[in-house]
Amino acid sequence: MEAIPYLDHTIRRWQIGGATFLAYPEAGARLMHWSLERADGSTRDILHWPELASLDAIDKVRGGNPILFPFCARSFDRGEIGYWRDRTGTRRPMPNHGFARQGRFRLTDIEDYGFTATLEPDETARAAYPFHYEFTVAYRFSERRLTCEFTLQNLGDQPLPWCAGHHFYFAVPWTEQHRRSDYELLLPSGRTARQSADGALIDGPDLARRVSLADPALVDTFHLGLADNTVRFGPADHSESIAVAVGTVTPPDPDATLVTWSVTPDAPSYCVEPWMGPPNAPEHGRGLRHVAPGLVDKFTVEVRIS
Repeated sequence: MEAIPYLDHTIRRWQIGGATFLAYPEAGARLMHWSLERADGSTRDILHWPELASLDAIDKVRGGNPILFPFCARSFDRGEIGYWRDRTGTRRPMPNHGFARQGRFRLTDIEDYGFTATLEPDETARAAYPFHYEFTVAYRFSERRLTCEFTLQNLGDQPLPWCAGHHFYFAVPWTEQHRRSDYELLLPSGRTARQSADGALIDGPDLARRVSLADPALVDTFHLGLADNTVRFGPADHSESIAVAVGTVTPPDPDATLVTWSVTPDAPSYCVEPWMGPPNAPEHGRGLRHVAPGLVDKFTVEVRIS
């Protein structure tokens, strides 16, 4: 591991075999980039990171892996976006995807194979989630694999609700000769859902288990009730693949969610996102977990290259 300058900031770089990882742990615990050197000497991007002029709004950058905590995507209270209601009936604000991706973290451990960072809640975080807790993000890297573990420790006297997740921006296509339509996603059997304009979960599209990444029906779709905790995608000729695992057991919890999304059909990335549950969990309860006072809960995901 080495510290390197980047746009007037200091980030970290890990070189592990043919893999290179870039991260800015203090800014949202953000993993920025992951690339892998091929046998022919060329480099394949695994996680996309765009060219930037500034890091002033890193939480808005469509790249790497933003951390979604305490809740994923859009939260609603009785149909109004941007709020949630706690177990006492108190209405509170909640930014889209929570507040960790724009939060400051304290680097608590850094080694040759990864790092651990702890959220330092600011005024926005305290207004949205006024509990006594410690939230940490721990990455561990190897040449063809990463794991990321969230740990939420309840330091207070009331249960902590959470339903967190990841927003991986995977680079697609992997070569200049390919188009997005040359790639396909292999889904475990399950069901799909989407979110309505008032935050409710509604039925999603009917999809085959093998779907082209160019299929517009995949965009903004939640995959639940998964028969296996792993989704795989890559070129249709199966020459390479990436596997994304939600949780560590299979089948996962019925509410465990894999999300497929892209900002545009021709974007240089495609998002395959492992979440604890679908969006707006505090209102409908699907995927919502509670950490009792004095206890700890964890959520771990893995990404593998083959």
